[in-house]
Amino acid sequence: MTIVALTGGIAAGKSTVSTRLADHGILVIDADQVARDVVEPGSGTLSEIIKEFGQAIELPDGRLNREALGAIVFSDPEARQQLNAIVHPAVKARSKELFRRAELDEPHRVVVYAVPLVAESGRGEEFDLIVVVDAPRAQRISRLMQNRGLSLDEATARVDSQASDEERRAIADVVVDASGSLEETLTAADHLAKALISHWPHQLSQIAPRFSSDQS
Repeated sequence: MTIVALTGGIAAGKSTVSTRLADHGILVIDADQVARDVVEPGSGTLSEIIKEFGQAIELPDGRLNREALGAIVFSDPEARQQLNAIVHPAVKARSKELFRRAELDEPHRVVVYAVPLVAESGRGEEFDLIVVVDAPRAQRISRLMQNRGLSLDEATARVDSQASDEERRAIADVVVDASGSLEETLTAADHLAKALISHWPHQLSQIAPRFSSDQS
């Protein structure tokens, strides 16, 4: 089985690209969804988070109060590190189980793992190909303010809590340009999908290093 990491900074367009790849029939495993699954009410991971950060991050129905937790960890690097130490092992274990099931189902398939923190975690060597969805820092801050209603300070803190654009590009085998319109990003994702489908499972090294809407 070939595992392709699809990564990118917050608000870069990773979800848009991963959804488009799935539309082409490519199996996409979303680490963000896995992260939500492992903190379902009653889970051991959620219990650890509440123990570490207090009852204020638990909603009345037992679910995680993501806004309250985000307000804590995005402004405090130490708190963010503590949260990652709890959540990341659970996400990694669950993801490995999903990879194992995918391989049993179809041993020679390509699986795209949509995961936000490859550059930050130093996990690049785990993947056969790393695709970075790329949009400039200032643009991502603007998107967070427009689409999620964050203040400038809140949006900047979230973007700057992750790796820099340069650090992500440094680990990229392939870059998808998501700095343009939604239509342009979808077209770039279409080009990537066609390349993944036509080159897997043994010729991923032949994929072009950059995809944009005008890719030939």
